Parts: sequence; C-alpha cells; structure tokens
Amino acid sequence: MRHSVVAAVVSTIAAAICSAMPAPTRANDPDALTVHEWGTFTSIAGSDGTAVEWHALGGPSDLPCFVERSAFNIKGALAGTVRMETPVLYFYAPRETIVDVRVRFHSGVITEWFPRASVAQTNAPTAPGSTSAIEWTRVKVSPGGAHDFPVERGTSHYYTARETNAAAVRSGSQTEKFLFYRGVGRFTLPIAATMDAAGQVSIRKQGPGRIDEIILFSNDRGRLRYEVRRAADGLVTVDPPVTDQEPSLELQRMLVANGLYPEEANAMVKTWRDSWLEEGTRLFYVVPRRVIDSVLPLDINPPADDVARVFVARTELVTPAATNEITRALLANDIPALAKYGRFLEAIGRRIVENASEADRMLLEQRLQSAYAAMMTFRDRCAG
Repeated sequence: MRHSVVAAVVSTIAAAICSAMPAPTRANDPDALTVHEWGTFTSIAGSDGTAVEWHALGGPSDLPCFVERSAFNIKGALAGTVRMETPVLYFYAPRETIVDVRVRFHSGVITEWFPRASVAQTNAPTAPGSTSAIEWTRVKVSPGGAHDFPVERGTSHYYTARETNAAAVRSGSQTEKFLFYRGVGRFTLPIAATMDAAGQVSIRKQGPGRIDEIILFSNDRGRLRYEVRRAADGLVTVDPPVTDQEPSLELQRMLVANGLYPEEANAMVKTWRDSWLEEGTRLFYVVPRRVIDSVLPLDINPPADDVARVFVARTELVTPAATNEITRALLANDIPALAKYGRFLEAIGRRIVENASEADRMLLEQRLQSAYAAMMTFRDRCAG
C-alpha cells in the first residue's frame, strides 16, 4: 500500500511548516473582496454505505456561551444524517467594506451561529425539502481593525479559527474574525463506504463532482494507520502500516490545493485535530464545490471577486472490532466501555440491535437506551 512520503515529517512540526508556506497572492484589484470558507460534514456510514440517522447534537456543547443557539438545538433531540460542523467565512478587503451575507441550508436546520443574525427555520427542520436560512446584514469588514473579540474562561476549539490573517468583521455590536454557523441536515454525500468482516472498505461515488483524494484513517487504541487513495472508487484494504505519524499535513495540503490560504488550512486542522484523530476508523475527503453550493447556497452583496468554499467530509466507518466491543459491553452493561463511542454510540448500537438474535435483541435495546440516556445527562453550562 502507498504511504505518503509527506507523512514521514514529524507531526509536531506540521503547523509550523504549514504556516511557513507562502500564501497565495491576494487579488491585485484595489477594490477586490475575497471570501474563504471552511467547514465539515460529519456522518456515520450505514450497512449499505449511505449516511444513517443519528442525534448529531448529542453531548455537551463545545462552543462558548456567547454563541447564538436555535430553539431546535435541545440536548441531542434533533436527528439528521449529516452534522454540518463549524463553517466559518473569512473576509479579505483592501479597505473597510460593508457586505450583506446570506446562506441557505437545504434539507437542514441552522443550530448555532455568531455574530447575531437573522435566522429563518421551518417547523420540520431536517425534512426533505425544508430550508433554513441565516442572514447577516451590513457587516463591516475592517482590515487591520481592533481585535476585541469575545473570550470566555476555559478553552474551546472555537477560538483556533481566529488564527488567520482575515479582516475583523462587525455585525451590530458584535465583532469576530469570521462569520460562524453550524447545523444538522439530511442530504446525500458524494461518497458511500462499507466495511466487511475482513476489514475491507468498499467505496463508491454517488454524487456529482470530482473527488481526487480520500484519506482512510484508523486509530486503534493509539495505533495509527492511514493512507491516501488517489481514486474515489474501488475496494480498499485497511492494512497500511502502523505509524507514529498522523495525516495532518496531508489534510492541510488538500485544503490548500482546493483554495484555502495556508493559515486557514492550518486553523481548520488545528480546530478539528483532536476530533478527527480520535479512536475509530473514518474517511476524509474534500467535498466537490458544486455539492456545497447545492446544499448551502451562499449570497454575498456586493459580490466577492474571489470565493473559496472548502468542506471536508468525515465519514465514520463501523468496524467489526467496534461492533464486537459494543456488543460485549452492552451484554455486560459496561458503561465506561460504551462511553468512549460518544455521540456515535446510538447509531452503531442500533445497527447491532437490528442484526442481533431474537433472544438478545430486547436486552441489547434496553441496555443501549439506558447507556445513551446516561451519556446525555449533563449540565448545560450555558443554561445559567
């Protein structure tokens, strides 16, 4: 199996190398407006390879309390097939500029955002044909502006997205380094993937647009494996060599190749590194631009001269080892063993229950619901 020579570089210097890469030249037009966006589509592959339903908002919020939240965003109650995680819109302009920004989310609901915005939702937020919309009006883009951005005590991945050369933006009385939003939806991702009992992954393309590279990554109790596939279709054997490296540089390279500035790519990988590299097996690939524009139409007025929209799809694969471990833990009522699967537990467990023998099905279902309910019992630190 091919293993990229880039991965031979020690992962701890990945950020430094990426930051040192020369940024693409900004537009030469003195009045040019450049807008760059990154985000993540997270899903769980079902037995047929397509994304299954799960409670994508399960678990405590990882966002600061100053972030706005939708009424639909209630402790894991909203189900969908795709978690749209942390899209951020960066702005670059040679002088102070005023813009209006609107994003529509087809078959999805906007759940969190900042700064304050006008958000329209339907009563059936993730039903087919439903549309959410978020709009920021008269946003002031201020290159070199004061960085009086809100900060709370404690740490949050949210702040890492500020580590770019983008201009400050101000909407109403609130200032930030970007426009931020999140959501949950039901739409078809361009790749479907299954894993059989022998650990082979079958990948098939099921949507428009070209996908040049896919990263197949696994973390088995700290044993890291990954490889970069140059083709989007075919049968993949999960047997790249164990390595002490991680695919951060590969991800950064892919993001820059698709239009992000190096510092933006670095900020994205730093934001999601802990989550992307947690235990489990998953695919990463850059979603074709036409898919992003179809699911999330973006309108900017006055129009930007250059717009880059780079979303990474993260698809969780259910391995035979995970299935066996969760089954044993459910039968033994081993809550700590189940807890490590976090927000993905319910979807994986439901698949186990469906395939269980009639004698075990009722017990497994009861244990699954009990374990998941226990995991979802937490204090909302932003509730006051």
